Amino acid sequence: MTYIGKSVKRVEDKRFLTGKGRYTDDIVLPGMTYACIIRSPYAHAKITGIDTSAAEGMEGVVAIFTGKDIAAAGVNGVPCGWQVNFKNGDTMKEPPHPLLVADVVKHVGDNVAMVIAESREIAKDAAEMVEIDYEELDAVANAAKAVKDGAPQVHPDAPGNLCFDWELGNPKEEVDAAMDAAHHITKLDFTNQRLIPNAIEPRSAIGHYESAGDKYTLYTTSQNPHLTRLLISAFVLGIPEHRVRVVAPDVGGGFGSKIFHYTEEALVVWASKQINRPIKWTAERSESFMTDAHGRDHVTTAEMGFDAEGNIVGLRVNTLANLGAYLSTFAPCVPTWLHGTLLQGLYTTPKINVDVTGVFTHTTPVDAYRGAGRPEATYLLERLLDTAALEMNMDPAELRLKNFIPPFDGVEQEGYATQVALQYDSGNYHRVLERALEMVGYDDFRKEQAEARANGKYLGIGFSTYIEACGIAPSAVVGALGARAGLYEVGQVRVQPTGKVSVYTGAHSHGQGHETTFAQVVADKFGIALDDVEIVHGDSESVAFGMGTYGSRSLAVGGSAIIKSIEKVLEKGAKIAAHKLEAAEGDLEFAEGKWTVKGTDKSIGFGDVALTAYVPHDYPEGLEPGMDFSSFYDPANFTYPFGAHIAIVEVDKDTGSVKLKRFIAVDDVGNVINPMIVDGQIHGGVAQGIGQALFEGAIYDENAQLINGSYMDYTMPRADDLPAFEIDRTVTPCPHNPLGVKGAGEAGAIGSTPAVVNAVMDALSPFGVKNLEMPLTPERVWRAMQ
Repeated sequence: MTYIGKSVKRVEDKRFLTGKGRYTDDIVLPGMTYACIIRSPYAHAKITGIDTSAAEGMEGVVAIFTGKDIAAAGVNGVPCGWQVNFKNGDTMKEPPHPLLVADVVKHVGDNVAMVIAESREIAKDAAEMVEIDYEELDAVANAAKAVKDGAPQVHPDAPGNLCFDWELGNPKEEVDAAMDAAHHITKLDFTNQRLIPNAIEPRSAIGHYESAGDKYTLYTTSQNPHLTRLLISAFVLGIPEHRVRVVAPDVGGGFGSKIFHYTEEALVVWASKQINRPIKWTAERSESFMTDAHGRDHVTTAEMGFDAEGNIVGLRVNTLANLGAYLSTFAPCVPTWLHGTLLQGLYTTPKINVDVTGVFTHTTPVDAYRGAGRPEATYLLERLLDTAALEMNMDPAELRLKNFIPPFDGVEQEGYATQVALQYDSGNYHRVLERALEMVGYDDFRKEQAEARANGKYLGIGFSTYIEACGIAPSAVVGALGARAGLYEVGQVRVQPTGKVSVYTGAHSHGQGHETTFAQVVADKFGIALDDVEIVHGDSESVAFGMGTYGSRSLAVGGSAIIKSIEKVLEKGAKIAAHKLEAAEGDLEFAEGKWTVKGTDKSIGFGDVALTAYVPHDYPEGLEPGMDFSSFYDPANFTYPFGAHIAIVEVDKDTGSVKLKRFIAVDDVGNVINPMIVDGQIHGGVAQGIGQALFEGAIYDENAQLINGSYMDYTMPRADDLPAFEIDRTVTPCPHNPLGVKGAGEAGAIGSTPAVVNAVMDALSPFGVKNLEMPLTPERVWRAMQ
């Protein structure tokens, strides 16, 4: 049976739907204790005193640790995994991020002390008995305000609150000259607002020290267990890596927020040794709002120049990127190499210059959130295109089609070299937009819109055509760009004597369906049943060092590593089959799970070859027994999915409320293994992108207090806010990985946001409204119409 390309139901869902999932908080170890983290109520304050005596005297309290204990033990802070330098070559500012703060807290929710008790309830009660004296200091939450003279300073060793300033593209003077010569310039000032990830499962960590073997185990809600092990062992606690095991069991969503190594993970590991008992910490939802890495938060001025025919001649971008109070694991990479490098978009723009300044503020750290830099780049470009079309009285679809890069497949036609350091792999950008226009019935809609406006009804249509970079690699290139880790993946394929197959992957599923998709690939290539394939991930003790799941890399990188091992199995299998069939290897063909001598009916099945490998009585001379291969795959280039999204909205002129009437998404993610799973990924991403456009946004007050840090105040999209999505695909295979796949996990979140905002701006054009800040709440829209 052929499995690749089929909408196979997810094999893991039975486990989850029947309550058989095993999440970190489900794990209970003998002698378990429970931790409560005492967090700063202030965004910026000196700790002038901590009195733990009353709490320590409570029954059931096991231990209390403060920043002074951590410092005295010589425990390091959490490191950053990516370095970005200043334009003058100076290294970025990288202040320490302590596990527990001993002197000055930097944001609301900063760790101050940890109480460990026999139960969660006792730990929480005891935490309330710890008396902490603070001297509150001035704070700043906004990146634009943080760089002004006299602004409160987050770190003494980062003057002006600057982490880095960074530039990419053509020389500024060349771009300035192109803009000076432009017939028309469109300029926008906007904020890509801060978002809070809100994965369905809060973060959790269990530290377990076993003195008998001097072994440490961390169970954690991680997308990236091997990297967490490396950072804890080598950089934070100084433990030999082979003594540390990290297990990420079932993980309930992440959207990027569980890639990073968090302070609580190292804390429970360190403290477990101090008390010689396991310790569990699980975040309450209010903690998640304050401490899970946030996303986006760019303040940008962008200008796009056009000639008299509407051809783009230049793009000039200046962005202030809010990094929060500390550098999260990949924070410097997001606004630079994941944002600046995507500002070519799908367009032939000949001159581009982007300047990004990374800024510290007294807020929760900011890092990758679904799309990570690519949504910010796409929003910037697509808002400029629609605004320019309005200003130049051109059709927004025609303006895009006019400026698209011509089709290329990366084989017959070379990949497209951008002005911002990338080379796109393959693409036919006209085709996705033309298909989307066909699906929406564009000409008919424009007639309907005109009739509606004549009757006082305000409909709008918005476009977004995007490209993203996935499967970030190769390691040598990203290392030169500042990555402090490789970005390969590992895949081990172990064929058992009975022909069943166990696959060990360094990728980690937190909702993507790896146990189905990877199994489809393996079953298809070996010609065996899907049930005969087992996928293992998430345990550093059983899986070789891998780099986890993020950036839509799992299939393009992790799947390619598995393919390399499959090829090694088939190569060895052919040697065994040739021996058993008394034929030359070159005379064999493999199909439908068996090797056959060409032109004959002589064949031997995959299972029989596997058994022979483990019972090598009649066996090729000099060939070692067994059938177990591991491979590392380091891609030759990123992959570049792309697509076109169209939104149709109706704006109520009396209330300002926005009703999303239709949403069309035509995406090209390369070859597709499981269409149903890809559809689900697109649906989820689109919903999140719509959430940013219309509903979501973290709000800090002038004291850097997060004032909507709960579900009572932070609005997320609900089912009745969304229409039935109309989706389609084109297929342009990736030319440089063996599966031809590109990645689908973030596409929806990248393309949808500007499509919705552009649609609202189109609806509001009779009112002279050209730009509004997200989210487009009814009040904000209503006020603009007045």
